[in-house]
Amino acid sequence: MSYAEVEERLQEDGQDVVLVPLGSTEKHGAHIPLGTDSYVTMEVVERTAEAADVMYSPLMPFGYSPHHMGRHLEGAGTITLAAETYRRVMHDVARSLIYHGFKKIIFISHHGSNTKPIDEIMRALRYHTGAFISFYKTPTEREATVVQDLFDNPPEETPGWHSSELETACLMATAEGLVNMDRAVKDRAHAPAYMGDAFSKRDGTGTVEFQGSENIWVPMEHHEYCDTAVIGNPFRATKEKGLAMFDRMARHLTDYVNEVRNFEVEIKQSDFPERAYSYGAQ
Repeated sequence: MSYAEVEERLQEDGQDVVLVPLGSTEKHGAHIPLGTDSYVTMEVVERTAEAADVMYSPLMPFGYSPHHMGRHLEGAGTITLAAETYRRVMHDVARSLIYHGFKKIIFISHHGSNTKPIDEIMRALRYHTGAFISFYKTPTEREATVVQDLFDNPPEETPGWHSSELETACLMATAEGLVNMDRAVKDRAHAPAYMGDAFSKRDGTGTVEFQGSENIWVPMEHHEYCDTAVIGNPFRATKEKGLAMFDRMARHLTDYVNEVRNFEVEIKQSDFPERAYSYGAQ
């Protein structure tokens, strides 16, 4: 779209909502690409944009993935932003959009770790501007209720987790030529070996289980709790299942967008703060 087209759309009722897709470029199972989370994110965003008649920004392809940088060349091609860099990108994108008239910003990502650094910056954006700010994580991992009945994997095979049934099926549906099942393996998460037998781990959440409780958060490297970057069984994936999952995700996000349209939001500060910065000025 040109700026003129965006300006015209902003004059229409209900067009003050914008979707901002945040991807990642990080190690997945050897059978699917580094950009898996980006592909899933964009498929859901594009389907929603059509169904809800809502605008969206280009994809930000890099996310917060320091846990995939633990070993040299393992996960080669992984690119991570520091938490502060990631938050600054979110800030600048949102403030740019708010400046031009968007009142409701919905960040969207399939990458679970993109949710880890965000609370502070989302609150700051809301407090400083008055805009409605939210983050929509596509249904997966422990928040997979929207697509739960589509899984064939039993719970112990963690069907919605890293490179497992859901992600493999979704890639088959949106980028089939990038899936190489000859490289696929089944695998499970486990507590880091250095912790010993007193600890266990059932998925990729940043916690470990100890004496039946899961209240301990540890900053683990991905290779410490998953040997192959696969948490689950990708062999139950099919293209048809991936298409059904995308239908569900997009329908859920579309319904959310339509609810957000009804929110009463008043912008109290819209100027872009970087305009005041002049590096090197006396």
